[in-house]
Amino acid sequence: MSVWLPAAPCTPEGCVERARAAAAPPLAVLRLAAVTALLLAGIVLTPLGGRLPAALVRRWCRWIVRAAGVRVRITGTAPATGGLLLVADHVSWLDVPLLAAVRPARMVAKTEIRGWPVAGRLAARGGALFIERDRLRALPGTVARIAAELRAGAAVAVFPEGSTWCGRAHGPYRRAVFQAALDAGVPVQPVRIRYLADGRAVSTTPAFVGEDTLLASVWRVVSARGLLAEVRVVPPVRAGAHHDRRRLARAAQGGDGHREKARSKSTCHL
Repeated sequence: MSVWLPAAPCTPEGCVERARAAAAPPLAVLRLAAVTALLLAGIVLTPLGGRLPAALVRRWCRWIVRAAGVRVRITGTAPATGGLLLVADHVSWLDVPLLAAVRPARMVAKTEIRGWPVAGRLAARGGALFIERDRLRALPGTVARIAAELRAGAAVAVFPEGSTWCGRAHGPYRRAVFQAALDAGVPVQPVRIRYLADGRAVSTTPAFVGEDTLLASVWRVVSARGLLAEVRVVPPVRAGAHHDRRRLARAAQGGDGHREKARSKSTCHL
């Protein structure tokens, strides 16, 4: 088991539901083309870096999700400046632009993402902090890199579960990345993301889990109707208020992650 990527029980066959209402194929193709065009535009503009207004970056990230046919509802705000560790549960590839819509940040990502078409290049040019998941010896260096970025006043975004889950079940937050917040003395900003069908029931349609491919997941999203991404920005957690990374991780997740996992595991599969 990797220190960064624990195994999740969620699978496309067992957890991922098909949308109750499907969009017509021409509309789905149009959505896919729109998402691709926005990502390509991002690749062209990334050399501008910090010269782009944060408000424009946040709006562009929302456009990506909306272009996929998913409505977006964001409540709450994150600190606009200063070092900040953004953390959220990980369900979908949509989580990345949704987090950036809260506050643009350097994303902590697995090295395999470099090889993804379009998105991988965008992540690399956007300053993603790539990690080697299976090298335990690399962990202290990774934490030190993240802490250095935080001390310099950057926002860093990470999914501490270490793996994608279906949205009905969740894993405990891995503690290592919270050490970076403690070392840098910066707050942790929890962001709660969930996907709803027709604005009510939690939907697993956007989930990107197990052996699912990115293309299959993207097509499932652009082919759906009535999806809503609900993003809730809760008050930041002060690193200094917690004495160790275990307590800080638990506070950021909103309780005992192991207990939440056990409670929700029975509703994971369809």
